[in-house]
Amino acid sequence: MKFIHMADMHFDIPFTVLNNRNKLGEKRRLEQREAFKKVINYIKENNIEYLFIAGDLYEHEYIRKTTIDYINNLFKEIPNTKIFISPGNHDPNVNNSYYKIYDWNDNVHIFDNKIKIIEEANCDIYGFGFNDFYCRTSEIEEIQIKNINKINILITHGTLNGGTIEDMEYNPLNKNNLKKLRFDYIALGHIHKLDYNTEANQRIVYPGSTISMGFDELGKHGVILGEVTKENIKLNFLPIDNKEFKEIEIDISEITSKEELIEKINELELDENIYYKLILIGNKNFEINTYEIIKYITKDNIIKIKNNTKLKIDVNKIAMDNNLKGIFVKEVLDEINNNNNQKEKLEKVLELGLEILK
Repeated sequence: MKFIHMADMHFDIPFTVLNNRNKLGEKRRLEQREAFKKVINYIKENNIEYLFIAGDLYEHEYIRKTTIDYINNLFKEIPNTKIFISPGNHDPNVNNSYYKIYDWNDNVHIFDNKIKIIEEANCDIYGFGFNDFYCRTSEIEEIQIKNINKINILITHGTLNGGTIEDMEYNPLNKNNLKKLRFDYIALGHIHKLDYNTEANQRIVYPGSTISMGFDELGKHGVILGEVTKENIKLNFLPIDNKEFKEIEIDISEITSKEELIEKINELELDENIYYKLILIGNKNFEINTYEIIKYITKDNIIKIKNNTKLKIDVNKIAMDNNLKGIFVKEVLDEINNNNNQKEKLEKVLELGLEILK
């Protein structure tokens, strides 16, 4: 059997960071639509039998009916493809969910919080979906496969081998326990990082988010194309997102003014299909206010600027001076040593104080 496995589309998410730059959030939402349409067209052109959507198809808080209509109309274009959706923590199957109140196309099956089996001619599809924004237990690890001779698929949204208290809130699952269930493929969602073919004969897979949500999701994004028999499994990653988020460093040690820095940034040769975060490094020769600098950047795809530069002066040497400046620096350095989690803020205090005490 051939399938597409996708997850974490997050339709109508606000993209707050992008909206800070010429309302690029709306453009990104259009790119979501383009990416989803690309998936549907691939299914159509290659006669893919199944589409597995492992949760967070949309944002419950922000989703518009027009977007649901758009999704469902695309589902109508692939009537011979059977579509299985396991709602996640961002699109739970709650009472006012579009999963309950909307008239979905006939080829769409939506799972709820009771484990169900959909029996096909050559395979059995098991599914579990969230019915709330949190899911602390699902009984998935207790599943007894009904017919081991068929191809058995599990679709769900959850956290695999999570180690934090927060992980325990989103359908915590143990990888070794899942392997013991003997599913031929387990289609997971929730983790936005791609995880496939990282071990031999891998059958428990995260496709990652279909499009990148921001700078914490660098690199290519897309879906998994799978082909499974009882004997073999073949998985390929299909890049879907036309855009990519990327970080680049700029050493400003030789730059002597804000104006020179702005000129250098505006002269960068950048790929228009990439959203950039610039990280300023090196020893600075002038006061840097990233919020002020970005106002004068002419390239719209530069989204963020982060200041990781250091003061050029030797603050440890100044701290040894028996004057007001030395006392101030010593006090702040002591605070930094005692409150490392506040290091960035305290370094800013140090910088501003030294500017005032010149």
